[in-house]
Amino acid sequence: MVTLIRVALAASVVVTAVTLAVVPTAREAPPSTFPAPHEDKTWPLASGHEQEQRDAALRRAKVWTSTDPAAADFKSNPPDPSGLLSEPVVRCRYRPDAPHGTTPKFECVLRNGEVVKVKYGWATAEVHAEVAASHLLTALGFGADQMFFLPRLRCFGCPRFPFEATEVLERLGAREAVVRRLPEDRYVDFEWVAAERRFPGHEIAAGDQKGWAWWELDRVDPSAGASRAELDALRLMARFLAHWDNKAPNQRLVCLSPIVEGETTCPRPFAFIHDLGATFGPDKVLLPQWEATRIWADAKQCRVSMKDMPYKGGTFPDADISEDGRALALRQLGALSETQITDLFEAAHFGTFRGWHLRAWPVSEWVRVFRAKVDEIRGGGPCPDRPSHLSH
Repeated sequence: MVTLIRVALAASVVVTAVTLAVVPTAREAPPSTFPAPHEDKTWPLASGHEQEQRDAALRRAKVWTSTDPAAADFKSNPPDPSGLLSEPVVRCRYRPDAPHGTTPKFECVLRNGEVVKVKYGWATAEVHAEVAASHLLTALGFGADQMFFLPRLRCFGCPRFPFEATEVLERLGAREAVVRRLPEDRYVDFEWVAAERRFPGHEIAAGDQKGWAWWELDRVDPSAGASRAELDALRLMARFLAHWDNKAPNQRLVCLSPIVEGETTCPRPFAFIHDLGATFGPDKVLLPQWEATRIWADAKQCRVSMKDMPYKGGTFPDADISEDGRALALRQLGALSETQITDLFEAAHFGTFRGWHLRAWPVSEWVRVFRAKVDEIRGGGPCPDRPSHLSH
């Protein structure tokens, strides 16, 4: 009898905990009917030739467009033609999905049907890292998702702890049954979240093979795709940011051209870093480690390596950077003013982290290390004239 009582009490505690984690308490009539979510269309590769066409697209991929970094405004979020991510309180409807990864996140549908990925949580620095890194790469001319740092997002039909609750419910086999029954007039507010608007373009993927590994950049044909200088500048930026979590899905290959019926060869492929959350470390947003991470493995040879990073460099092989690549990265980074760099870190709240295990360093210290890394790139040249990379 005592055992049964204990089991009943334990079950009651579990049910209560799950209920508190799932059921939102606040209520408000939704501002309007949220439409069905817009589905992203992948690029239609020819049946039976998916891998061949995907590889051909990567060989012709661009990685950089000419920009003026001095004109970048790091105080503000990216331009928002819809206006929906610029409101004081951004409203959206929760989109139930199976949890993946380790960072708290969920998808949410805006009033125009657009789906954004929301990263949240006071116990992770990834929100801040991704905002700063994506804004920086965009300003320099490299591709990146548009990251909006929002003071408040109101999620209708949302569990109180969406990632954590759905992860538990998924293991119990009850995720869909519970989450889909949450009332849409109830909401949860999240403060200072990162909302990701995807880089425009149709993803190019061969079956389950998504993204690209860094060693594949050696296959890009400079006469048809990105130049050697542009590829090397991108490699330098990956090292600059300490982008150590560089497995293939964390980079993306897209087609910038609209889909035309019957067309399977992408006219304008573009490659970029998709997930920038594990940056400014290694680990994430850890100033002493970022400062200790040197740009050059061998400054005289202009050699970069990720072997000192987690996963022994991941998909990033050692590479010898060309002088043109060093000059391009230096020119773009050097165009940023002290005020812009300060704005970059202040706008992403690098100096005011919240969380029991997170430490914040003054923004002035982040600016100092940023400048020191630019100086290190400057001090590495001139780079030897070489026809290829180490990985060839």
